[in-house]
Amino acid sequence: MSKIESIKPGDTLSKREFNPDNVQLFLYNAALWNAHRIHFDYPYATETEGYPGLVIAGPQMGDWLTQCAIEWLGNDGKLASIEYSNRKAAYIGESLHSGGKVLSVEAETGVVELELYIKNQADEVITPGIATVHFPVG
Repeated sequence: MSKIESIKPGDTLSKREFNPDNVQLFLYNAALWNAHRIHFDYPYATETEGYPGLVIAGPQMGDWLTQCAIEWLGNDGKLASIEYSNRKAAYIGESLHSGGKVLSVEAETGVVELELYIKNQADEVITPGIATVHFPVG
Protein backbone atom coordinates (compact mmCIF):
# COMPACT_ATOMS: atom_id res chain seq x y z
CA MET A 1 0.00 0.00 0.00
CA SER A 2 1.36 3.45 -0.92
CA LYS A 3 1.35 6.39 1.49
CA ILE A 4 -1.49 8.12 -0.38
CA GLU A 5 -3.81 5.14 0.22
CA SER A 6 -3.41 5.47 3.99
CA ILE A 7 -4.33 9.19 4.11
CA LYS A 8 -7.92 10.14 4.86
CA PRO A 9 -9.75 13.48 5.16
CA GLY A 10 -9.78 14.53 8.80
CA ASP A 11 -6.36 13.00 9.60
CA THR A 12 -4.50 15.42 11.86
CA LEU A 13 -0.98 16.75 11.58
CA SER A 14 1.29 16.74 14.61
CA LYS A 15 1.32 19.91 16.66
CA ARG A 16 4.54 21.89 16.88
CA GLU A 17 5.21 24.23 19.79
CA PHE A 18 6.91 27.60 19.38
CA ASN A 19 8.20 29.82 22.16
CA PRO A 20 10.07 32.51 20.24
CA ASP A 21 12.56 34.65 22.09
CA ASN A 22 14.34 37.93 21.37
CA VAL A 23 17.36 36.23 19.77
CA GLN A 24 15.27 34.10 17.39
CA LEU A 25 13.18 37.12 16.42
CA PHE A 26 16.26 39.29 15.81
CA LEU A 27 18.07 36.64 13.75
CA TYR A 28 15.00 35.85 11.64
CA ASN A 29 14.40 39.50 10.79
CA ALA A 30 18.09 40.11 10.15
CA ALA A 31 18.10 37.24 7.63
CA LEU A 32 15.17 38.90 5.83
CA TRP A 33 16.74 42.35 6.05
CA ASN A 34 13.60 43.42 7.91
CA ALA A 35 14.68 46.40 9.97
CA HIS A 36 11.28 47.43 11.32
CA ARG A 37 11.80 48.40 14.93
CA ILE A 38 8.66 46.63 16.20
CA HIS A 39 10.67 43.39 15.94
CA PHE A 40 13.70 44.38 18.05
CA ASP A 41 13.18 47.70 19.86
CA TYR A 42 10.90 47.07 22.85
CA PRO A 43 10.42 50.72 23.89
CA TYR A 44 9.62 51.69 20.30
CA ALA A 45 7.21 48.77 19.81
CA THR A 46 5.36 49.40 23.07
CA GLU A 47 5.54 53.17 23.58
CA THR A 48 5.53 54.52 20.02
CA GLU A 49 3.55 51.85 18.15
CA GLY A 50 1.36 50.74 21.08
CA TYR A 51 2.02 46.98 20.85
CA PRO A 52 2.12 44.93 24.06
CA GLY A 53 5.57 43.58 23.16
CA LEU A 54 7.97 42.76 20.34
CA VAL A 55 5.99 41.60 17.31
CA ILE A 56 6.71 38.21 15.70
CA ALA A 57 7.29 38.72 11.96
CA GLY A 58 4.42 37.64 9.71
CA PRO A 59 6.65 35.66 7.33
CA GLN A 60 7.95 33.67 10.30
CA MET A 61 4.41 32.39 10.85
CA GLY A 62 4.32 31.25 7.23
CA ASP A 63 7.64 29.48 7.69
CA TRP A 64 6.27 27.65 10.73
CA LEU A 65 3.23 26.52 8.72
CA THR A 66 5.55 25.31 5.97
CA GLN A 67 7.59 23.36 8.53
CA CYS A 68 4.38 21.76 9.84
CA ALA A 69 3.40 20.57 6.34
CA ILE A 70 6.90 19.36 5.45
CA GLU A 71 7.27 17.47 8.72
CA TRP A 72 3.99 15.66 7.99
CA LEU A 73 5.11 14.89 4.42
CA GLY A 74 8.45 13.44 5.40
CA ASN A 75 10.33 12.13 2.37
CA ASP A 76 7.17 10.70 0.79
CA GLY A 77 5.84 13.72 -1.04
CA LYS A 78 6.44 17.29 -2.17
CA LEU A 79 4.96 20.58 -1.09
CA ALA A 80 3.34 22.10 -4.19
CA SER A 81 1.87 25.30 -2.74
CA ILE A 82 1.08 27.06 0.50
CA GLU A 83 -1.03 30.10 1.30
CA TYR A 84 -1.56 31.76 4.66
CA SER A 85 -2.98 34.91 6.17
CA ASN A 86 -1.81 36.60 9.37
CA ARG A 87 -5.03 37.56 11.15
CA LYS A 88 -3.71 38.60 14.55
CA ALA A 89 -0.26 39.59 15.82
CA ALA A 90 1.83 37.41 18.11
CA TYR A 91 4.43 38.63 20.58
CA ILE A 92 7.58 37.50 22.33
CA GLY A 93 6.59 35.64 25.48
CA GLU A 94 3.54 33.98 23.94
CA SER A 95 3.40 30.22 23.52
CA LEU A 96 2.26 29.34 20.00
CA HIS A 97 1.57 26.07 18.25
CA SER A 98 0.93 24.92 14.70
CA GLY A 99 -1.08 22.01 13.44
CA GLY A 100 -3.63 21.06 10.86
CA LYS A 101 -5.65 18.36 9.18
CA VAL A 102 -6.19 16.72 5.83
CA LEU A 103 -9.02 18.40 3.92
CA SER A 104 -9.11 16.25 0.79
CA VAL A 105 -7.33 13.35 -0.90
CA GLU A 106 -7.25 12.61 -4.64
CA ALA A 107 -5.73 9.12 -4.65
CA GLU A 108 -5.67 8.91 -8.46
CA THR A 109 -3.47 12.03 -8.82
CA GLY A 110 -1.67 11.93 -5.46
CA VAL A 111 -2.89 15.42 -4.53
CA VAL A 112 -3.69 16.15 -0.88
CA GLU A 113 -4.98 19.44 0.47
CA LEU A 114 -4.11 20.40 4.05
CA GLU A 115 -5.66 22.95 6.37
CA LEU A 116 -2.97 24.51 8.57
CA TYR A 117 -3.04 26.89 11.52
CA ILE A 118 -1.02 28.67 14.14
CA LYS A 119 -2.84 29.24 17.43
CA ASN A 120 -1.89 31.49 20.29
CA GLN A 121 -2.00 30.53 23.97
CA ALA A 122 -5.69 31.55 24.09
CA ASP A 123 -6.25 28.82 21.44
CA GLU A 124 -7.25 31.41 18.81
CA VAL A 125 -6.26 30.74 15.20
CA ILE A 126 -4.03 33.69 14.39
CA THR A 127 -2.59 32.40 11.11
CA PRO A 128 -4.73 30.04 9.01
CA GLY A 129 -3.31 28.43 5.90
CA ILE A 130 -3.86 25.92 3.11
CA ALA A 131 -1.21 23.68 1.54
CA THR A 132 -1.34 21.42 -1.48
CA VAL A 133 1.01 18.44 -1.49
CA HIS A 134 1.74 15.77 -4.08
CA PHE A 135 2.51 12.11 -3.42
CA PRO A 136 3.76 9.65 -6.02
CA VAL A 137 1.10 7.29 -7.38
CA GLY A 138 1.33 3.96 -9.09
